[in-house]
Amino acid sequence: MDTPVISPPVHIELGDRSYEIRIGPGLLEDPHSLEGLPAASSVMVVSNVTVAPLYAARLMRLLCTRFRQVHLVELPDGEAHKDWGSLNLIFDALLAQACDRKTLLVALGGGVVGDMTGFAAACYMRGVPFVQVPTTLLAQVDSSVGGKTAINHPLGKNMIGAFYQPLRVLCDLDTLDTLPERELSAGLAEVIKYGPIADMAFLDWIEDHIEALRRREPAALAHAIRRSCEIKAEVVGQDEKESGLRAILNFGHTFGHAIEAGMGYGQWLHGEAVGCGLVMAARLSQRLGLVDGAFVERLRTLVQRAGLPVVAPVLDVQDNAARYLALMRVDKKAEAGEIRFVLIDGPGRAVVRGAPDALVAEVINDSCRA
Repeated sequence: MDTPVISPPVHIELGDRSYEIRIGPGLLEDPHSLEGLPAASSVMVVSNVTVAPLYAARLMRLLCTRFRQVHLVELPDGEAHKDWGSLNLIFDALLAQACDRKTLLVALGGGVVGDMTGFAAACYMRGVPFVQVPTTLLAQVDSSVGGKTAINHPLGKNMIGAFYQPLRVLCDLDTLDTLPERELSAGLAEVIKYGPIADMAFLDWIEDHIEALRRREPAALAHAIRRSCEIKAEVVGQDEKESGLRAILNFGHTFGHAIEAGMGYGQWLHGEAVGCGLVMAARLSQRLGLVDGAFVERLRTLVQRAGLPVVAPVLDVQDNAARYLALMRVDKKAEAGEIRFVLIDGPGRAVVRGAPDALVAEVINDSCRA
């Protein structure tokens, strides 16, 4: 496939908080990437010890063409470090450089870096502007878009955070060249989820191009990222703070977050847990009579073709289902102690609803020995 040209940006329509998602190669070296950003005396780039050696110098050279002072703080890498300690490293750097309320924060990295930078931006001096520069497929198609920022707590994922929108999202396709194979597959989980909840034609396309995506063919990646962002933009534009519709974007996440918390953050990548969670949520949808077995098998096969796990881990050898259920009751969608799941209410449609514990336990047990 030919290398894609930079396509028109995807717009997130949120009134005076609207912004663009720019997708294409070479954005970290293109002065146009900075067009329209507010004036600031300083910029703080937040990255991690893995990504910074690859891309921080390139980004900082670009920022120096526009801003007088450009600083860098490097965080530990990994979901296990998405915590208060790492968040305070950002605040320490901002205060050490006497950064003011017009300082621009720039998140350079995957979902962990993006979530923590956004949360720091929401808190520092009660709110400073920030830009997302996601360098993983998962972050480009999901976590960098929509303004959900957070850190983890040992008892629950993303339980402490804020809704805080970036000024811009820059998805430079070149950064995916250095993405480890496992991370690429993890990102595909978040691409796959958009089909069952909103666009079955997109699911058809993913099935036809899954090998091209795993080979990192630029045109395939560009289309997958753009369509994923378009779907998320439409949902976020209607429900910014997840009071209703936006919850459908968490398809697979209730089970997935339980896997992450139960195994210990970082044992499975977020996208690996979500991929397995997609299959578990589809099985629960089938048990409730919302989809048929053929749909479940179709989704399971695609998740497996993406290089993702489809057999759920055992979290407790004594009472595995009870452990899953206890972790899922901490999920943000839970209401009055009832676990709420994103389920497929027929292909291309999603619904958020509860399910009997006994039925959920059957799905968990079946998924752990599938």
